Amino acid sequence: MLAEIKGLNEECGIFGVWGHSDAAQLTYYGLHALQHRGQEGTGIVVSDGHTLKGVKGEGLVTEIFTAEQMAQLTGTNAIGHVRYATAGGGGYENVQPLLFHSQTGSLALAHNGNLVNANSLKHQLEGQGSIFQTSSDSEVLAHLIRRSGFTHMSDKVKNALSMLKGAYAYLIMTETELMVALDPHGLRPLSLGCLGDAYVVASETCAFDVIGAEYIRDIEPGELLIISERGLVSEQFAVSSTKAICMMEYVYFSRPDSNIQGVNVHTARKNMGKRLAVEAPIEADVVTGVPDSSISAAIGYAEASGIPYEMGLIKNKYVGRTFIQPSQSLREQGVKMKLSPVRGVVEGKRVIMVDDSIVRGTTSRRIVSLLKEAGATEVHVVISSPPIKNPCFYGIDTSSKEELIAADKTVEEIRQIIGADSLTFLSLEGMLAALGQTEAVNGFCLGCFTGNYPTEIYPDTLQYYYQRG
Repeated sequence: MLAEIKGLNEECGIFGVWGHSDAAQLTYYGLHALQHRGQEGTGIVVSDGHTLKGVKGEGLVTEIFTAEQMAQLTGTNAIGHVRYATAGGGGYENVQPLLFHSQTGSLALAHNGNLVNANSLKHQLEGQGSIFQTSSDSEVLAHLIRRSGFTHMSDKVKNALSMLKGAYAYLIMTETELMVALDPHGLRPLSLGCLGDAYVVASETCAFDVIGAEYIRDIEPGELLIISERGLVSEQFAVSSTKAICMMEYVYFSRPDSNIQGVNVHTARKNMGKRLAVEAPIEADVVTGVPDSSISAAIGYAEASGIPYEMGLIKNKYVGRTFIQPSQSLREQGVKMKLSPVRGVVEGKRVIMVDDSIVRGTTSRRIVSLLKEAGATEVHVVISSPPIKNPCFYGIDTSSKEELIAADKTVEEIRQIIGADSLTFLSLEGMLAALGQTEAVNGFCLGCFTGNYPTEIYPDTLQYYYQRG
């Protein structure tokens, strides 16, 4: 049931520490800050300079890492991962970091994103004798590294990375080095920070704040950072293509207290709400946002329109990752376990409901129904992004057009399906303007909105995704 009401899902978040006596503990807190990026599995691998060892499992950060396990994760270097399964599906074997041992040394890797040529590479590698231990696309990199003919690890990694296509932010750790890599388009966020003399790396800067680390800079597209006892070395493994960070990081995925490419996520969302108020002026009594990712845009809409913002919807934060499923006859009640309308706020009122996106339409329909059941006389839905008409192949769980209500329906048809009194989407130009950009400026992946993708999408990848859809 939760899958029907939680909308979009992003694949994962990564966090790494190099050169700190409490590396595992810091990684625990960093992963907890990134928990919104994945709730299906988590893991930590540590290095003491001689060996790699790890703990992982299916569940939340607070569920998997006990005090006894954390005490065993000794070492000054660590990488960690929180996962939401898209490519490869779930299962313990797919929980990261993936850890490999061989006679020539050990290697652990954590990956955020999705490789669009993973299936092609797997066929090639299996033909050469590789045996994959997981169904995750992330494992491909380990096999490419192992089969590289270069002598030095950094050269092996650069050679392997050059064969990958798609979205990837990788942390690769050996006994003596931590390597950080971002795809040539920079599709996923990745930042470098420091804590004293230690280096830290995270998918979002909010993880730095939790541990008291200082932000240094974003990792550049096509960059490979090599961190070791010798310090930090930056190399390019690929010519940086046009930067194309996923726009949905600003719209939905990232925490509002994170900064991406120098832009605060809360501020970006608030600006989107302000733009909506200009593009969609509506006569109403209150503005409310769908918790949590839409609150910033709702505040912006209220501020620009002069209509008061009210907390018209409450999120039940104690609905866990899993819970007893209701019987079929009560299945429609599932959304009430997660969201509750505030009758005293919406009853007898014309309500503007701000949300960040509409994917399948199921969630929007149920929330509109909840507000009207609570006495709202009108419910006007405004969306702080354009219609999502195309699937994402880079690590967001929209696998086919058949899952996307906007792919083959007009705005008016969607409005009728969700039961709203009006429905407005933010224009593409308005969304870009909210980030200080124009449509002529390349810097974002807008594939889910426009159908124009920054990389080639391989035929076998298309087949895999449409089979899932």
